[in-house]
Amino acid sequence: MSGLEPEQREYVRWVREVAVTQLLPLADVTLADVALDNETAHGHVNRPLLAAMGKHGLLRGLFGGSPDRPPTDAAAMRLSLLRETIAGVSVEAETALALQGLGSYPILQSGGPETVERWIPGVVRGITVAAFALTEPEAGSDAAALNLRAEPDGDGWRLYGEKLWISNAPEADVYTVFARTTPGAGARGVTAFAVPGDADGLSGEHLELLSPHPIGRLRFDAVRVGPPDVLGEVDAGFRVAMRTLDLFRPSVGAFAVGMAQSAIDATLDHVSTRQAYGGPLSDQQSVRHTLADLATHLQAARLLVYAAARCYDAGGTRGEITRSAAMAKLFATEAAQRIVDQCVQLHGARALQRGHLLERLYRDVRAPRIYEGASEVQRSIIARELFRERAAQ
Repeated sequence: MSGLEPEQREYVRWVREVAVTQLLPLADVTLADVALDNETAHGHVNRPLLAAMGKHGLLRGLFGGSPDRPPTDAAAMRLSLLRETIAGVSVEAETALALQGLGSYPILQSGGPETVERWIPGVVRGITVAAFALTEPEAGSDAAALNLRAEPDGDGWRLYGEKLWISNAPEADVYTVFARTTPGAGARGVTAFAVPGDADGLSGEHLELLSPHPIGRLRFDAVRVGPPDVLGEVDAGFRVAMRTLDLFRPSVGAFAVGMAQSAIDATLDHVSTRQAYGGPLSDQQSVRHTLADLATHLQAARLLVYAAARCYDAGGTRGEITRSAAMAKLFATEAAQRIVDQCVQLHGARALQRGHLLERLYRDVRAPRIYEGASEVQRSIIARELFRERAAQ
């Protein structure tokens, strides 16, 4: 477990037990019966699954807590261990948990007392579904190019425009929405708002992805938000987004590590029992060397994730936190893609059969290289911080 403290090891053991016994039966783990033209291929929010996470205290871990204690100052490490462990059991369960955290953390982090009390207790209990609404049709990696307008309306604003590729949309109960309050001001003219899912003028639709996760489009037609809905300060919403991503980016790497570990575990079992050329596949030197390389990449990814989480929890400088988070997400998600691909190769055709663990992982592992900052964006962030550090010397 890569140098974990006894308490952390116990936490991992507990999370895995809950995931196996309580979450796995509620997660759609087979997908074998999902036809590509069936409406269920869209993916929908699994509310019973979220409720079970809340009941058993897992959602506290999104903010560093556990069932018997309040949130701690080790939020990033606890979150990474939580996501890695659940991902090794069920990708659907891990995705549901992570989306809940990403959508609600800006409210906890930057919302006023009234707003926090309105939404966060339900999020932690698993009865309020949250979503993070940043991306737009013309604003993906360049998040400062947001066009969703927030036009003044009395003491509040009216929102006009669209959001796209929004997880948990259009089913969420509350959205953290980033809108432009000052035209032409780039990143300095964006404000974050907490928007109820049933707000007048808010509509949306599901979108189909390679993996059937809940994701969709949102349309804002004069959706009204008031001063209590502002998260942080007006025109300072970009800082809200970046603080959220600094916490969650290492844990995206942890999600990837969990998937990669699951793939390697399944492959070790397969090559140990699959007979070829007069013995198990594991007797072949090429197979052993491939698995040795994959395990090494996995361990390097895990250590980078843990280092980034510890940097965040130790209160590193903003540059240190940003750089280490970018490195962890970049390396872990790219490594997981290679690991799953090679595990499919070692399994052969059976890994491509719909419903097989590797078939699901092969589809699920692709998205983390794109969301919360594509790999190319992470490389740009790392390089920027390297030159910024050099200039400061």
